[in-house]
Amino acid sequence: MKKKTVEEAVDHANVLTSPLEEIMGDRFGRYSKYIIQERALPDARDGLKPVQRRILYAMFVDGNTWDKAYRKSAKTVGLVIGNYHPHGDSSVYDAMVRMSQDWKIRTPQIDMQGNNGSIDDDPAAAMRYTEARLGKISEYLLQDIDKDTVSWAPNFDDTAMEPTVLPARYPNLLVNGITGIAAGYATNIPPHNLGECIDASIYRIQHPDCTLDDLMEFVQGPDFPTGGIVQGLDGIKDAFTSGKGRIMVRSKVSIEQTKTVQQIVVHEIPYEVVKSNMVKKIDDIRLNKKIDGILDVRDESDRNGLRVVIDLKKDADAQLILNYLYKNTDLQVSYNYNVIAIKDKRPVQMGLAAMLDAFIAHRREVILRRSAFDLDKKEKRCHILEGLIKAVSILDEIIALIRSSKDKADSKVKIIEAFGFSEPQAEAIVTMRLYRLSNTDITQLREEFANLQAEIKELHEILEDPKKLKKVMVAELKEVKKAFPTPRLTKIEHEIEEIVIDKVAMIPQEQVMFTISRDGYVKRVSMRSYGAANDAMTGIKEGDHLIGYGEVNTLDNILFFTSKGTYGYVPVYEVDDAKWKEIGSHINSKIKITSDEKITDAFIVKDFKTNAYMLSITRHGLVKKTAICEYEVSRNNKTMSNMKLLEDDEVVQTYVAYEEDEILIASKKGYITRYPISLIPATSPRSKGVKAMNLVEDEIASALIYNNDNRQLVVFSDDCACKRMKLTDIDVTGRPTKGSMLCKKVKSKPYHIAYISLHDLNDEIVIANSEIHKVVSKDIPLMAKDATFSAMLKGITDFYLLKELPKVELRELPKQEEVEEEDFEALSLFE
Repeated sequence: MKKKTVEEAVDHANVLTSPLEEIMGDRFGRYSKYIIQERALPDARDGLKPVQRRILYAMFVDGNTWDKAYRKSAKTVGLVIGNYHPHGDSSVYDAMVRMSQDWKIRTPQIDMQGNNGSIDDDPAAAMRYTEARLGKISEYLLQDIDKDTVSWAPNFDDTAMEPTVLPARYPNLLVNGITGIAAGYATNIPPHNLGECIDASIYRIQHPDCTLDDLMEFVQGPDFPTGGIVQGLDGIKDAFTSGKGRIMVRSKVSIEQTKTVQQIVVHEIPYEVVKSNMVKKIDDIRLNKKIDGILDVRDESDRNGLRVVIDLKKDADAQLILNYLYKNTDLQVSYNYNVIAIKDKRPVQMGLAAMLDAFIAHRREVILRRSAFDLDKKEKRCHILEGLIKAVSILDEIIALIRSSKDKADSKVKIIEAFGFSEPQAEAIVTMRLYRLSNTDITQLREEFANLQAEIKELHEILEDPKKLKKVMVAELKEVKKAFPTPRLTKIEHEIEEIVIDKVAMIPQEQVMFTISRDGYVKRVSMRSYGAANDAMTGIKEGDHLIGYGEVNTLDNILFFTSKGTYGYVPVYEVDDAKWKEIGSHINSKIKITSDEKITDAFIVKDFKTNAYMLSITRHGLVKKTAICEYEVSRNNKTMSNMKLLEDDEVVQTYVAYEEDEILIASKKGYITRYPISLIPATSPRSKGVKAMNLVEDEIASALIYNNDNRQLVVFSDDCACKRMKLTDIDVTGRPTKGSMLCKKVKSKPYHIAYISLHDLNDEIVIANSEIHKVVSKDIPLMAKDATFSAMLKGITDFYLLKELPKVELRELPKQEEVEEEDFEALSLFE
């Protein structure tokens, strides 16, 4: 027999064809609906997620109540997952643990014995080690559940019924809050004060049309179990209006003075902050010296309460340090209200009034259903008491009937026929015990009947008179408030205090040595480390050049310029500490700089608001002058444009200059020109330069700034031949010119200029290549312009002059309008 293929075996009449996206959409829709309604979001009426409700109900059914002995948590978890919640045991136990943690919820619903975790995020002990019972307040969540007060539904395997909501005699959604994430929805409700919520509920019951401002006279805002300070009345009002709002939660701290140190003492921390992580973060700030003045951080918390102590130097600014910690640690956090709860089986964004209305409507239904249940029960009992009282008055006749009857059923029939009793009354009569015929018991029956009549009357009033119903609701709420007095823990402040941190005030002022290299390596070195180096050469990467070094203050800025016409600056205090002989760290860690940008010059700048200029010279003969105040920017995270360069051009050097200074520029072939910097127009950092010197098959080698002092010119050739000259030998000209020769031309072996510099006679000139060479300025021969060079240092190649970082002087800015870049658009680059 031929074997059928799978396709042939399928009964195509029973196959439904549908696009995959429709199938996935339908399945995910069902899953989302389940997650929203049955897992992650609380019910607006009792404020509980299904797993929490099932835990409380399972413990109630098991008799594991607050007035009985503790039972193993594992037993409760087993009951919950076996009867009501077919999910993992860890999810049920985790929910149990959270419901017992008094630093997570305002009124714990489960009383757990053993390790139930800690505010340091320590995990709870395994469920086989802990014991639990219902908390006392849970009695008020479950009270009257056996009086048909709530709806019921079959459990997952239809073997039992479970409540879809608990009767809840207080607004638990507000009081304990909740967090949860569903499909497309999330909820984040903080805890509130029980007494305040009950007072607001009572007022809302008595004044259904009251305003939000009226309700906020009672509910001030969240009341976290960890205390703290909440700032932002506007955020609270937004949350109470729409269900969404943002507040700031700040620790409660005090600043205390001891004999030796100051102390910041933390008494309360923000809600859901892990204390151990917060302490570690503060200690990291201390170790990394991100702010000066913190000596030690200790967690001194014990069974008496939370206490974190931060020791400070006696002369430290404690408020500044505290503000820094508020801004950079969890001593202060923001909290976002997002009140979403299930109402009529739908997720709804709710404000304060809506939450109270949902609770009040639920309580109204619970009380009405309870009253109807009690009324039915009491009326049935009254009916039976009527029969018993009537039976006592004709007892002899009834006894005679019973004695003449065949059995119990015959007795009931004869009694009903003879005296008009109902079937329940007849049943009560024939089953009544003889001792109930005593005078005392007959009196008790009449008293019970009278009491029941009064109770029935009251129940009718509750069911028929809305005012009576409100009185009952209010009385029951007051009963809960009286049973659980809860003073407010969290202080409410109307305004969010803006934290302003003076970065300069945070930085310890000290003198340090600073170095910066051509390839971008920087470091700051303590004066102690520098002193211990005994004038040894600082650490530098092989093939790199040291641009400059110098003693600076930690509050100074280092302004640097690159060969690609860009610039940047970095505060000294942001540069990593290193030892003198170490290379240091790359400036890329502070400012983004590309690999082809080589640093040419750097300057020490204390304040950009000074009357000084930066002059940049390019290899192809352009010069640009810009006021230094234009280099300061608000976001200094990458190099910025200093000068627009022509193709194949690069910046040779940059200099700091002042109003009356002159510039000297030397070309590679030995020409030099000299003129006042006033001939160079001042432009913005993003502009092009103007012509500095007339070049014929030549390029700029070096330049310098002269400020009418007594220094002399020292010239170095590319093989380190040198000469000293008087500046009177160099004529002052206009801009631009070809200039005059620095030295005699030698056709057989022409000299190429490498550097020009100015020195006093006793200055020590440091020449660096693979080694360090030193020469005193006066030892270099003084020569005329038409002389060649001295060969005293000849033969040193690939060298550079090691120099200290120039400091930009603070000079008063002129009182005049700033020069606009547009004024120089007509300037030609090649005049």
